[in-house]
Amino acid sequence: MKVEIAKTAGFCYGVNRAVDLVEQAIAAGKRTFTLGPIAHNRHLVKRFEELGVQTVESIDEIPDDCTVIIRSHGIPKAVYEALLKKKIEVIDATCPSVKRIHKLVSAAEEQGRQPVIIGTPTHPEIVAIAGWCEHPLIFTDAQEMEKWLCDGPNNQNLPITMVSQTTSTQKLWDSCKKIAKKVCTNREIFDTICKATENRQKEAAEIASRCEAMLVVGDVNSSNTRQLVHICKQHCDNVAFVDSAADIEPKNYQTYSNLGITAGASTPAWIIKEVNQTMSEIKKIDAVEESFEAMLENSIKTLNTGDKVLGTVTAIGSTEIQVDLGTKHAGYIPYDEVSADPTVKPEDILKIGDEIEVFVVRVNDQEGTVQLSRKKLEGIKVWDDLEAACENKTPVDGLIVDENKGGIVANCKGVRVFIPASQTGIAKGGDLSALKGKIVKLRITEFSRGHRGRVVGSISDVTREARKAAAAKFWSEIEVGKKYTGIVKSMTSYGAFVDVGGVDGMVHISELSWGRIKTPEEVVKVGDSVEVFVIKFDAEKKKISLGYKTPEMNPWVQFTSKYAVGDTATVKVVKIVEFGAFAEIIPGVDGLIHISQLADRRVDKVADAVAEGQEVEAKIIDIDAERKRISLSIRALLEPAAEEEAVMEEVSEEAAE
Repeated sequence: MKVEIAKTAGFCYGVNRAVDLVEQAIAAGKRTFTLGPIAHNRHLVKRFEELGVQTVESIDEIPDDCTVIIRSHGIPKAVYEALLKKKIEVIDATCPSVKRIHKLVSAAEEQGRQPVIIGTPTHPEIVAIAGWCEHPLIFTDAQEMEKWLCDGPNNQNLPITMVSQTTSTQKLWDSCKKIAKKVCTNREIFDTICKATENRQKEAAEIASRCEAMLVVGDVNSSNTRQLVHICKQHCDNVAFVDSAADIEPKNYQTYSNLGITAGASTPAWIIKEVNQTMSEIKKIDAVEESFEAMLENSIKTLNTGDKVLGTVTAIGSTEIQVDLGTKHAGYIPYDEVSADPTVKPEDILKIGDEIEVFVVRVNDQEGTVQLSRKKLEGIKVWDDLEAACENKTPVDGLIVDENKGGIVANCKGVRVFIPASQTGIAKGGDLSALKGKIVKLRITEFSRGHRGRVVGSISDVTREARKAAAAKFWSEIEVGKKYTGIVKSMTSYGAFVDVGGVDGMVHISELSWGRIKTPEEVVKVGDSVEVFVIKFDAEKKKISLGYKTPEMNPWVQFTSKYAVGDTATVKVVKIVEFGAFAEIIPGVDGLIHISQLADRRVDKVADAVAEGQEVEAKIIDIDAERKRISLSIRALLEPAAEEEAVMEEVSEEAAE
């Protein structure tokens, strides 16, 4: 019998944290109490009681000068505040996911909204959540919620904030959300089902669907464990809810070929281990029985066309490979059936004594021979691999070889996989032929064998998941000031959106340039690779403000690093005013040529000396760094030349005399 244990079985993060805090208190020698059972598992509670931890249901039972640990389910606000007033040490082990819900319902009521809680009213977690608001509404299912909405017509217009018990099922929560979205005109919906719970339920369903029997391990008082039982029964006919290994009767499971095990979030690892060991004992018994049956079967075993069997290479001839199959038949593999690769030499990949798996092509009982093939088996294995990839949602590599009506075709190890246009990742109406010849990662979404086998894949699924993983990594590492290399994805009139590794951030138009620009396209275009940095972000709303212009790009910084008073520059007149002309020295930095500095003569009208767009040589005569103002002069460059000309005229006159 094959036993499969769910990877998500056992303590969730919240329970594990609470248990660790209790163990730390015990190790520190503290007189420890828990307000209510630390988790819904009697074996865990009993173990702690044996170590001196006392469980109480009321704060009146708690003496002074001790340590009290709040369980992972949390407690109402009034009880929490009363605890803090006592002369005790309080350790809050409330699950962080539950604590978030406390804040959500409390904030909702402060904003004048109606908290709506989906869950079991008597469950400690729901009792605690309800205790963090004055007037909560609690519904066990969608029908109760719908009845409340219909009973009072005005109820549909109330501003509601809806949350769920962390251990609820996704199906129940989705049905409640559907009604709220359809009926409620002013709603806030927060998905508060714990991700660990969601994953545990999903894995339990998957294992139950492929196993003949399921064991769900946990305490009968554990809500999330009861939910697992309910989910498993939807996919498997033989489901047992067991408290521990003591509840298992081994002989009841000896007829099953495979069995699955999962456990609730409050089930200790040692209980799961004991259950697994009990099932392992059954496996040992089965192994002994199977060994005897195998010997008996081998003595009378027959072979059929299409079988996959193991054999041992006994000889390598000039035209065939001889294989011992452990039966009365003599097996052989013709050279052209050794490998799908025609360049491969049989003696290079096989040697005498090798155990190999082969495909039965033809059985000749009269001659006692069996023709075998490794090549056909390779083809079958490819299909097996693709089927497994489809079931496990594992990405595979594919070479894009063709484009046809409705999509493209990939070659995955010799199997044609059709990828619909909508699943290529190329925008509607885009050029699908651009993918031809490329090796891509894709996920098999449909799979069927047979003479007209059909395999369908999706590139988008893989890229979407990769982007999601990249986004999760990005949000875990983001910080203000951090630099990224990104790709400009799209433009708006007010800025550019940049992909910085699975997440889009916005560079406002004011952050694109130090100078004034009318549109983002003046600086960047879609597809550009740009260096950006984080100005601010909101992880909850998934919004990021990015900067593109850096201090080094500041035109004033560039100007002061290149020019000083007394330097000459070629400038361009950009604006004429009554008292002078403004000229661009470098993009983003202008200087003023006062009317008195336009020429070495009196200028009555600026336009008589210069024109807009004209380039002139000017001298920098003053820089006001504080006000970022620059004074230029054309006259300063003309006067020395005029003086030199006057001197030359005087010299000429003296020579003439």
